[in-house]
Amino acid sequence: MTTPETRLTEYLQWLTIEKGRSRATIEAYRRDISKLLTWMKSAEVELDEIREGDLERYFNQLRRQKRAETSIARAVASIRGWFAFLVVEEYLPTDPSALLRGGRRGRSLPKPLGEEEITVLLDSILDVTPMDLRDRALLELLYGTGARVSEVVGIGLGDLDFDEELILLTGKGSKQRLVPIGSTLMIALRNYLEPRGRGSFPNARKDSRLFLNSRGGALSRQGVDLIIDKRALEVGIERSRISAHVFRHSCATHMLAHGADIRVVQELLGHVSISTTQIYTAVAVTSLKREYHNAHPRAHD
Repeated sequence: MTTPETRLTEYLQWLTIEKGRSRATIEAYRRDISKLLTWMKSAEVELDEIREGDLERYFNQLRRQKRAETSIARAVASIRGWFAFLVVEEYLPTDPSALLRGGRRGRSLPKPLGEEEITVLLDSILDVTPMDLRDRALLELLYGTGARVSEVVGIGLGDLDFDEELILLTGKGSKQRLVPIGSTLMIALRNYLEPRGRGSFPNARKDSRLFLNSRGGALSRQGVDLIIDKRALEVGIERSRISAHVFRHSCATHMLAHGADIRVVQELLGHVSISTTQIYTAVAVTSLKREYHNAHPRAHD
């Protein structure tokens, strides 16, 4: 069973790696959120059951303890940031901190890569080495299916059905879903599965996972991050703008922008709640408005 403390550790690692926060900032977040977790235990409030009223009770208690308003404001910011992370990562269906007193936090919209950027990135990976074939298949799969990185590294060879053009993904809570294999992804996977690709990795026959590292073992989440960083650097995409999750954001946003039904995207991404998928609708609308104002003759003075 995954504990709230584990979720906190994941969040702090994300802040360190993805956001580049300082050690002092990380420690401040750790203290603020750890104090909330201690209170939750004493109040017998579970993380997946916490509500806005529970958080109000917690902050009222801090005020009764005569905590400085600046200290409380920082704690609110820390806790809001954590709950936003939990919602985006789909550990929680809704954000109980969204309406806390002190001002509603604006929803942080995902920042997808542009379609042209994705094309340049993927087409820059040539089929020269086995690593090239693996990396192309990996990034095509991340973008082509919108799969979570944890789902991608867990794909086994037996999860591929080329006849039906489907991949079986195992998501959170061991929930499984089938996602389609598009034509470009199909080509990339077939090339990677040739003897000159995956077959040339050490001990390739001994490991049933689809994606292997250079030593022949299963590729890890950290290994995926390194591959993405390397390939992005080669085409001049800043590290801060790209991650495995950005491919997921990009897949959803681009599909919605091209007219996909939101419930289809919900099923593809494995979202339990459609409200999570609606975040991407906001991104698509934002892009639409920008393009409209840039292109329409009567959109501006």
